Amino acid sequence: MHEKNQFKPFISADKVLPEMTLTSVSIGIILAIVFGAANAYLGLKVGMTISASIPAAVMSMGIIRVILKRDSILENNLVQTIGSAGESIAAGAIFTLPAIFIWMEEWGQPAPSLIEISIICLCGGILGVLFMIPLRKALIVKEHGVLPYPEGTACSEVLLAGEEGGSKASGVFAGLGIAAAYKFLSEGFKIFPSEVHYEIQSYKGSAAGIDVLPALLGVGYICGIKISSYMFAGGILGWFAILPLISLFAGNTVMYPGTDPISSMGSFALWSNYLKYIGAGAVAAGGIMSLIKSLPLIVSTFSSSIKDLKSKDKVVSQERTDKDLPVNVIIIGIVALIVIIWLIPTIPVSLGGAILITIFGFFFATVSSRIVGLVGSSNNPVSGMTIATLLITTMILKLTGVTGREGMLSAIAIGSVICIIAAIAGDTSQDLKTGYIVGATPYKQQIGEIIGVVASSITIGGALYLLNAAWGFGSDKLAAPQATLMKMVVEGVMNGNLPWNLVFTGVAIAIFIAILGIPVLPFAIGLYLPIHLSTGIMVGGLVRMYFEKKKNISETKRKDAIDRGVLYTSGLIAGEGLIGILLAVFAILKVGNRSLAEIIDMSGIINLGSIGALIFFALLIVSLFKFTIWNKGASK
Repeated sequence: MHEKNQFKPFISADKVLPEMTLTSVSIGIILAIVFGAANAYLGLKVGMTISASIPAAVMSMGIIRVILKRDSILENNLVQTIGSAGESIAAGAIFTLPAIFIWMEEWGQPAPSLIEISIICLCGGILGVLFMIPLRKALIVKEHGVLPYPEGTACSEVLLAGEEGGSKASGVFAGLGIAAAYKFLSEGFKIFPSEVHYEIQSYKGSAAGIDVLPALLGVGYICGIKISSYMFAGGILGWFAILPLISLFAGNTVMYPGTDPISSMGSFALWSNYLKYIGAGAVAAGGIMSLIKSLPLIVSTFSSSIKDLKSKDKVVSQERTDKDLPVNVIIIGIVALIVIIWLIPTIPVSLGGAILITIFGFFFATVSSRIVGLVGSSNNPVSGMTIATLLITTMILKLTGVTGREGMLSAIAIGSVICIIAAIAGDTSQDLKTGYIVGATPYKQQIGEIIGVVASSITIGGALYLLNAAWGFGSDKLAAPQATLMKMVVEGVMNGNLPWNLVFTGVAIAIFIAILGIPVLPFAIGLYLPIHLSTGIMVGGLVRMYFEKKKNISETKRKDAIDRGVLYTSGLIAGEGLIGILLAVFAILKVGNRSLAEIIDMSGIINLGSIGALIFFALLIVSLFKFTIWNKGASK
């Protein structure tokens, strides 16, 4: 007997509870916008996003159970379903779309409009959801017990432990509030710097430093010591080996793509002109290697999914827990989106190109769903899929005579749609897994996903505009690492003007790291980004390791503390992201001749300097202990 016949969801099919209500939809939309904006900021800063499902579920329980005194696990599940869509749309958008902003600034042309950004996100997001619907029974139901879908299963455990929701939700809100206050003091009032930097004069070219930001502490804690240390190792190699070697051997040489003598450059100039390209080569190689490593899985997944879709021995179930959106709705939706992609100038492709996007999209949606089912969303090679798409698309465009600026914009637009499809398909899979375990109604979840996609697609453009206007994509404040990489890939294929020696050096490093058995992507991201970011993330990883290794503590309390830490640090990430968006508004909002950001700047009156920054960061770490290990309400 198949396990699917043995499995009984928490809420049985014959039991009806409030699910898609005005309350759940409203809260879900708010969380989709919140986590979408927060993850857009985080992704543009460090090149990574954090899953929003569990924080959204816990916040939902805190609001619905504790404040509104309602008790429906299905309402809470729908909230996290809608809310988590914002994070996935943000991930897909920030991986690619900032490249267009950077180009437009370089070319002296206006940035893409909010409508254009929304259309790209809507097309990719809705296609990603629609593609997953016919795969649900094959991947979620049929292979329950085979494909664990780690985040989806973990989220269901949080929902099932709903009686703890109120106390745990307080940790998320506390993290959000503390991070918001911290960020405002640091980058709003500017009473202490958010970055501590030390140029090592006796070791020319190298530097040490740390970005003392709540989000980095949160990312490091959530990712754990392994991923954090891989990133930090990449930073160590770049800033304490490669940059000093460039400085030592190049001397007074002017080396492309730099325009000044190497001897006159500080560490940041060396990073910007040289190490960034080496890191980009490593990241690109890591993405492609992860895709190649997944090829056997990709082929088997795609073929088995097609077989399942063609299977004639399907039994149409009328049970509430087995009802998907009707097939005719899915087909009409996909056809309509093909026509929209073909007709709108935002994605400049022919009808054949629109169909090709759809075929590629379905392929990568299938792949994405299967991969996240096995290894989790954090290991989903979306960047590798996007790089592969961009390489193929750019070469096809170039061969067909679509070159120059038009070709590059077309390639990025197409890549954006594919990237968003892959990201949202992975998220939808995790959400449907959660729903399958708790006993949700699939078609309501699928509608919820689409609602989340629409809400976040409409608002993500505004977030991108604000962040770009305030600090500029590709700047020290917002490195936009993934989008900058995608831009370099397209330019390299289209124009052939990349410093290929540096890029291939990064590729060689990535291959060497892979041979050693070290995960390439986190290492490569650490090599690509300034070491200050990796250091902050490493601190979070060390705190997590301390919790995991701490002696004289019961396993129950250890697990409870670690889980509370995940929720608290999720709040830190969300809080910093939201204040980052608010400060971007302040930076462009004029009051007289000065921006609001300049008006609230108190650095001329109070400036605690680097020592003050480190003290505040230490206090932030103490707060993490306070809400976890030292929490009196934790499990004994």
